[in-house]
Amino acid sequence: MTKEEIFSYNKHIPTPPETPYRFGVTGLNHGHIWGMCSGLLNAGAKMTHIYEPDEKLLADFLKKYPSVTVCESLDELLAVPELELIATAAIPGDRAGIEIAAMRAGKDVFADKAPLITLEQLAEVKAVSKETGKRLFVCYSEFVMNEAALFAKQVIERGIIGKVAHIDIFAPHRLNAPSRPEWFFDRERTSGILTDIGSHQFQQFLEYAGTNSAKVTSARVANYFNKQYPGLDDFGDATLTADNGITGYVRIDWMSPSGIQTWGDGRVIILGEKGYIELRKNCNIGSPEKVTNTVFVCTDDGVFTESVTGKVGIPFFTNLIKDSRCGTEDSMSVEQAYNAIELAITAQNIGLANK
Repeated sequence: MTKEEIFSYNKHIPTPPETPYRFGVTGLNHGHIWGMCSGLLNAGAKMTHIYEPDEKLLADFLKKYPSVTVCESLDELLAVPELELIATAAIPGDRAGIEIAAMRAGKDVFADKAPLITLEQLAEVKAVSKETGKRLFVCYSEFVMNEAALFAKQVIERGIIGKVAHIDIFAPHRLNAPSRPEWFFDRERTSGILTDIGSHQFQQFLEYAGTNSAKVTSARVANYFNKQYPGLDDFGDATLTADNGITGYVRIDWMSPSGIQTWGDGRVIILGEKGYIELRKNCNIGSPEKVTNTVFVCTDDGVFTESVTGKVGIPFFTNLIKDSRCGTEDSMSVEQAYNAIELAITAQNIGLANK
């Protein structure tokens, strides 16, 4: 197989919905909300209303989106009849309450990861979703908004590396503690590193393993170098086994040095029977230029590499709108969205018990 055959693209172009799809926003606490809103808008949705109690966060948001109508309470936002979806990146511990209230108000919800932080919250959200018929969508952005991650799934599906055997996922992040809000260091509001950042990685494991079912076989969390923040984990890792026998390892930390070109040298290695894939998502260290979404495909035919930035597209948001209206599961299956966070919380709990 040639490089041209491996790196062949059918780029996704957003297709706006046939009739207006309107959404509201609440909870601007995490910066992911900007990408979440931008993705929906680029897919043709219309953002019409917002409720945000933090005046500074609201003011910054309105500088970019001045035409959005400001609501005085969450109840007022949820009472807007034309809204089909509520997007939120509130403090993680508060997200489940927003999700439940929105579903009971007849809205679907698009939540930043982690969408909730306890198994009790998970059980309640699932019950309310079943009761109301409304759906929780989760922004596991390290997969759904990353072209290298999406392209790797295509490579697997085309059989280029054969059957997958094992998956390694590395997700280092830069802490930059002085810039973090107080709640970031409060375990009661965030749970910990494997729940928060880890939920991305557990979702990716399920995707690449081709299943929605897996077990955490071991997990650790630690605070090695930031003892002044006792509620913080600056390191976490876990091992997993999927129901189809595929194994995985996830490592997450807050130790990215300031000398690299990005907030984290995120990598994924997917080992198959006929080769392997390596993703260098955010940078290719040693390269003089900031190249993102670098994909390496190694097979018996050779080693092939290319940056896929701008070549794959992001279908998630177009599919989310369709799924919300039609009950389909093209953006992500309901089971996977729930199981990824369940794995993350389970790993976090194991890690804390072993601490």
